[in-house]
Amino acid sequence: MIKTTFSIKDLENLSGIKAHTIRIWEKRYSLFTPERTDSNIRRYDTNALQRILNVSYLNNNGNKISAIAAMDDCQLEAEVKKHAEKGNTTNHSLQEIKLAMVNFDKNLFNRVFNTGLKELGFQGVFREILIPFLIELGHLWHSNTINVAHEHFISHLIKQKLLSHMEHVDYQPDEQHKELYILFLPQNEMHDLGLLFLNYELLSRGRETLYLGTYMTLEALEHFQNKGKKLVYITYITVDPTIKKVPKFLKQFEKNVNKNGNSDLWILGQMVAKMKDLKLNPTHKTFDSIEQLINGLETSKKLEH
Repeated sequence: MIKTTFSIKDLENLSGIKAHTIRIWEKRYSLFTPERTDSNIRRYDTNALQRILNVSYLNNNGNKISAIAAMDDCQLEAEVKKHAEKGNTTNHSLQEIKLAMVNFDKNLFNRVFNTGLKELGFQGVFREILIPFLIELGHLWHSNTINVAHEHFISHLIKQKLLSHMEHVDYQPDEQHKELYILFLPQNEMHDLGLLFLNYELLSRGRETLYLGTYMTLEALEHFQNKGKKLVYITYITVDPTIKKVPKFLKQFEKNVNKNGNSDLWILGQMVAKMKDLKLNPTHKTFDSIEQLINGLETSKKLEH
């Protein structure tokens, strides 16, 4: 069922504008005319959502709220389009993808994606638009602004784009690099979009990969030790293992997987921020982002030359 009404907290979560500020703007500039429930709680429709997203975009691009509030919806759309045509596309694309998700609008998503593809290329779209969106998606999910249907809908659209571009990646093996990158998610991790994109980035740089996907046990990974190559295992930890269980997870990795002591484990995901105080094995590395990991690869490549 498509969500057609939103609370003021939903508008805050989707637009980034504080609920208190929305109330002030509503009162001072008549920015919205929300319906009220029997208990006097504000409820906003999809038109109000689109308006607040446009207001947020223009306000973030330097327009004064008094000038924005004086515009009707058509004028708002025209002003947003004008800013976007000047090159301020990233924030606008983020807002449009949120709207596509909330309305289960596949056509809008495809239009935003294809426009970004022309302007930024696939890697640019993912790095500058989709990764920031996926980070926000987690916050929207945890705040109950969206439900599991929204999350699955938009995630599968993004995955379709990833898999399509993965098939056409121009993979040219870089013979200077003897590493084999094995990408996996732990048993209770299921969100693999970041890992898929990292696989794409590695392949496009001529790195050899094995993509194993979700729900992998550490015991299953020990079978790769006879590959005769330097093995680099890459994983995301977002939900599980929890920070309390991470030391045990790392210890089990060394016991079950890295028996010869010649493999690395690289870790990304939200749990990385909580791991800063952990004393890690020299072969265990954490990365705050895909970009940081890729930049590290590029730096090491330059040093080798």
